[in-house]
Amino acid sequence: MRIVSLLPSATEICFALGLGQSLVGVTHECDFPPQAEFKPIMTEATLPEQGGAPGDIDRHVREAVHQGSSLYRVRQEELARARPDLILTQELCEVCAVAYPQVLESARLLPGHPAVLSLEPTTLAGVLRSVLEVGAATGTRERAAELVRGLWARVDAVRGAVAGRERPRVACLEWVDPLMLAGHWVPDQVAVAGGMDVLGVAGERSRRLSTDELRAAAPEVLLCMPCGYRLEGAAEQLAILRSQPFWNDLPAVASGQVYAVDGSWYFNRPGPRVIDGIEILAKILHPDAWRGPVPQGFQRAG
Repeated sequence: MRIVSLLPSATEICFALGLGQSLVGVTHECDFPPQAEFKPIMTEATLPEQGGAPGDIDRHVREAVHQGSSLYRVRQEELARARPDLILTQELCEVCAVAYPQVLESARLLPGHPAVLSLEPTTLAGVLRSVLEVGAATGTRERAAELVRGLWARVDAVRGAVAGRERPRVACLEWVDPLMLAGHWVPDQVAVAGGMDVLGVAGERSRRLSTDELRAAAPEVLLCMPCGYRLEGAAEQLAILRSQPFWNDLPAVASGQVYAVDGSWYFNRPGPRVIDGIEILAKILHPDAWRGPVPQGFQRAG
């Protein structure tokens, strides 16, 4: 089977299922595992690279979405050259991947009309169910089931380690200007790790957050996990928060419980490494309870 993945998380799932050799195309943002970066690129951004401040990036993205523009496009010639039997995509987020209607149109133009599988997880259970869906579509059902059993076992290990512990009040920020709280599976990650997400609701979308809401939530732990940013970028964005008038009103700041975390690899993408994210949170929230290994995916604010 020849597979094109139009999602970094789907690319990760494919490699985890031993389908690396079957992947004939990925996105320009697929960076894990390292082998993914050697695959043919099927997508490109439609907006020029902005860089700069989060507020500027947010404005450019919102203007494009308001005008009905897609933030990404499919490289149709590359896709035709890849000759996929299956295309993996999503409809969940209009700013995270090529728009679903565009994917369907691109697939329709290909000889043989490849199958299109849209992955739509909104919760932790949904993320792991996506692994099973890819397994069913690629003839790797048993391998997918084994992988998911192992991931749930890791979830259960964290749950057991933090059981009975007091749950700190946690706020997870997916963007800093404007403030946006993390939704979907992130509140599930916090709950499993022994925390209480005081703003996010499992299964619901990320949304904008007012400074008054953040103050009223009185988080005891504050996590900065900006979408699309690795740990270094998340740490840099904390400087924006520190300059805000509400900063010193937060209990998390007073107690030194503010962290930058690697959003791009462990929280923003609905792939197997959300379990690594849970283990990172357990190490942050209950370091004396969770003694298992964790990746270098978090940094305490200095």
